[in-house]
Amino acid sequence: MSVAANKQATPAAEIGNEQEGRSNHWEVRTQEQPYAFLPTHEDKNEIKEKNRYGQLIDCVDISGLPEGRSMFINENPEVGTNPNRNKQHGFFFTADNCIGCHACEAACSEKNENPAHLAFRSVGYVEGGSYPDYKRMNISMACNHCDDPVCLKGCPTKAYTKHAEYGAVLQDPETCFGCGYCTWVCPYNAPQLDPVKGRVSKCNMCVDRLEVGLKPACVSACVGNALDFGVIENTPENREQCKTSIPGFPDPEITHPNIRFQQTKTLPDEMSRTDSMPVKYHKDDKGNYKPVVDQKEGKAKFWNFAKLNSKENPLVLFTLFAQAAFGTLLIPFLAALFGIDAFVAFINSDMFLPLTIISLLMTSFALFMSVTHLGKPFRFYRGFNNLRYSPMSREGLGLAMFSAGCGLTALFSLPGNLWLNELSVSWLDLNLAQMTSELPLAAMQTGAGIFALIAGFIGIFYMNKCYQIKARPFWNHLQTVTSFSGNSLSLGALVSGVIVITTLVMQQAESAVIQQAVLVFGLVLCVGMIIEAIGLIRHNHDLNRNENEGGAAHYVQCTTFGKTYLLRNYLLALNIVAATSLVMVTAITEFTVTLALAWIAVALLNVVTALIGRALFYILVIPTTMPGAFFWKNKGFEQHARDIGLADNPATGVAPLAH
Repeated sequence: MSVAANKQATPAAEIGNEQEGRSNHWEVRTQEQPYAFLPTHEDKNEIKEKNRYGQLIDCVDISGLPEGRSMFINENPEVGTNPNRNKQHGFFFTADNCIGCHACEAACSEKNENPAHLAFRSVGYVEGGSYPDYKRMNISMACNHCDDPVCLKGCPTKAYTKHAEYGAVLQDPETCFGCGYCTWVCPYNAPQLDPVKGRVSKCNMCVDRLEVGLKPACVSACVGNALDFGVIENTPENREQCKTSIPGFPDPEITHPNIRFQQTKTLPDEMSRTDSMPVKYHKDDKGNYKPVVDQKEGKAKFWNFAKLNSKENPLVLFTLFAQAAFGTLLIPFLAALFGIDAFVAFINSDMFLPLTIISLLMTSFALFMSVTHLGKPFRFYRGFNNLRYSPMSREGLGLAMFSAGCGLTALFSLPGNLWLNELSVSWLDLNLAQMTSELPLAAMQTGAGIFALIAGFIGIFYMNKCYQIKARPFWNHLQTVTSFSGNSLSLGALVSGVIVITTLVMQQAESAVIQQAVLVFGLVLCVGMIIEAIGLIRHNHDLNRNENEGGAAHYVQCTTFGKTYLLRNYLLALNIVAATSLVMVTAITEFTVTLALAWIAVALLNVVTALIGRALFYILVIPTTMPGAFFWKNKGFEQHARDIGLADNPATGVAPLAH
């Protein structure tokens, strides 16, 4: 019999003496009750080989790591006493027993010394029916230590680790730089971003308690015997179900979470959330509850321009500037490679150097804005730690390499720049062209430009991948691709068009050459806006028919921001019509100042459209997260608390609008 099993049969007076002979990862207090100890399952026949998703329960077999190694918990190098420490453990929640007392929350927060605005475990609820047949079902939820932890794969700093011991997904707050990406990809709201400390932390499965045979603090504190814990797929005593989902729980196929449920009491066919999320749950023909849109706010349309201003503003600028910078270099450089006369002349002119520098500066500003969004901005260099898995790491590397490519292109353009050569001869008696005459500068410039475009494409590609998140169906759509690629073309056409056409005019190029350049930029502008419009049409079509969190986000888009959404769509349609008309006019008439002003007006109007659209993109997303309570974990209550000043009370649990 193991030490943990002996504890359950040992008088409380003797526990203190036995503590001396065991590892001290956690103090086993004399008042520990038998239900606080882990089941040992020494009979190996009790433990299944695989879970219901086909994953091996023995984590050593998966990881290849040796058994018996120390986790170095609480600075302690000893090895724990749990005989099943290398098996995947998980929580078991019996919804029928939960009384919503929040004792699990309190115990978790006390053990982890969490501030009032954070909770690694939280209790929400859904309700349905009407008097006298009214039902409420409470849901206690923390990290589920999944088989496929999307937080681990998404984290750019590599702050997450899936341990062979207990299958715990652990996160190191000291490694984290506070980007919050793990909070986006997790469907269960497990990682908690602290806007005060600027970093993420989460449930650690109480591995220090597990090492001495104790269940997690939340389980030991549960008053109603609703929470239990042990090797996954082992149904606790006095339980008859081991389900993977209950009403309000996101699709387990996203991450294969290590939590099992029992819920036997009859519930109404429709269950509503008590928080402000416009989602409810409807029972299908198979008895499973699926999310549907809950039109809590009616169908009235509003502007709400003030609400477009959010903590995600740096990301609005980051994405738009990065996309515009890529398009700024892409259009003239690619057109020159295809041999279009106007662009060949521009690439060979002195103004190609300023264009590459402008593209470099725009990318640098974009990256700076992404850094300001971090909770710990000075740790930005850690963003490249997880290139193996994280699209965010790859996005950052791609854009950094694009900046380097722009810099090299500018560098190789210096010797051939006549204006700089004249300046260097007159001021420094130094001729760059003579110094580099033996170098194949034209080929080097072309090579650096091609490298920049490839790197920029990789950066924009992974920028899109960052938002293809199953836990956020509003983003996980073709429209994200069309928006990012369309803005790269339309905004890039504006910036590079101004530079190129101004250069051609100042060089007194032939009218046909100027007309050719205007037509190319006009067509690219049209194509970019049409691509974006196609995505928006498809997005509207799909989400109008989707009864999930994506459909709920679209409902908010059409009501809370309904007039703003229509304005953006009308402006985009107007831009497309105007730009198409201007292309036809440009094709048959000479380029004039009036025509130039008309093009500039359309391009600037497109900038306004892009800003509104990107702000809506960040404001509207509704994740597939767990239900909150009327007060706790309720965005509506948080906003109300800020409006009336209640948020100023630190005991309220409303975090400052930081990060």
